Amino acid sequence: MADKRDYYEVLGLQKGASEDEIKKAYRRLAKQYHPDLNPGDAEAEARFKEIGEAHEVLSDADKRARYDQFGHAGVDPNFSPGGYGGYGGVNVDFGDLGDMFSSIFGGGFGGARRADPNAPRRGNDCGASVMISFEEAAKGTKKEVNVPRIVPCASCGGNGAKKGTTPQTCSHCHGTGQVMQQQRTPFGVMSTQTTCPQCKGRGRIISDPCPDCGGQGLVRRTEQIKINIPAGIDDGQSIRIAGKGNAGRNGGPAGDLIVQVGVRPHPLFERDGVNIWYELPVTFAQAALGAEIEIPTLDGRMTHTIKEGTQPGDILRIKGKGIPHLSGRGVGDLLLRVAVEVPKNLSAEQRKLLQAFENSTGNKNYQRRTSFFDKLKKGFH
Repeated sequence: MADKRDYYEVLGLQKGASEDEIKKAYRRLAKQYHPDLNPGDAEAEARFKEIGEAHEVLSDADKRARYDQFGHAGVDPNFSPGGYGGYGGVNVDFGDLGDMFSSIFGGGFGGARRADPNAPRRGNDCGASVMISFEEAAKGTKKEVNVPRIVPCASCGGNGAKKGTTPQTCSHCHGTGQVMQQQRTPFGVMSTQTTCPQCKGRGRIISDPCPDCGGQGLVRRTEQIKINIPAGIDDGQSIRIAGKGNAGRNGGPAGDLIVQVGVRPHPLFERDGVNIWYELPVTFAQAALGAEIEIPTLDGRMTHTIKEGTQPGDILRIKGKGIPHLSGRGVGDLLLRVAVEVPKNLSAEQRKLLQAFENSTGNKNYQRRTSFFDKLKKGFH
């Protein structure tokens, strides 16, 4: 893990960055380095994966806390500082020092006690990412993602022992994973609790380990998992799928799968919450006279009426043609921002006709120009 860059550095952030800053940095960098926008660029693809990994950790409060305390090791599935485990999460153990204070004062030094090695432990969450189109985000879709997971070993059923054998309770610690040791000191006999040297704190002995998992009871395997992406999901949001993370230990539940969703930008539309913006190009004549024109929507093309005297920059709203709310309650709108196109490369005849039109109009035909000259007369007061 020494070759990994700091996740805050990857996103260009300081360690105390807010959730909003993390989200904005991820969106900006993910779009910049997205493989679809950098075809054939291996470096951009690697940066995109690095950015996704950093966001997956820093956007999760628990993972971020572990990362801030232990660095990359804190979010490694096989890491558990000071104690046995790793698949079930981070368990801080003060070792013999904690045991000594526990035996003297009763009840843990600093609130820490050795965890029962045979207690059920929940598995860690897994992360994955998926890229979808703008339309798929609006309508919802189904995807499949490849997820490297830690799962129970099929050969031994998860108990770590070779098929036909079973683990035995450690006779030295009687399954607790800990033993008491007494030591004579100037202050008297002191009892300390230490890790069982025979079972290494596991509480059980596997005489004949499973050859497929090496006695761990768990193996890493890549699985293809189907996910339902709801209509209305936005770029940078995530989906949690219960029980599809890493397997737990000792009968504990599996963690969850958290899928980070990226949405490719659309060539025509721009999303604004549940609304969609579209810059609508119209001709000078259409804006002045009004017209029936075709416009694109997420449901296909439709006809819309442009009123006479429509001005550049006017906003036209089409109800219910935007993005559905994730809650399923209603749909946003399609917002058309009018852009009047000025004709170019006019012929002599066209210039003559346009000049005649210009000569025939007065200030009263132009709302803004009339307002401008009124202000001139009043001295801008």
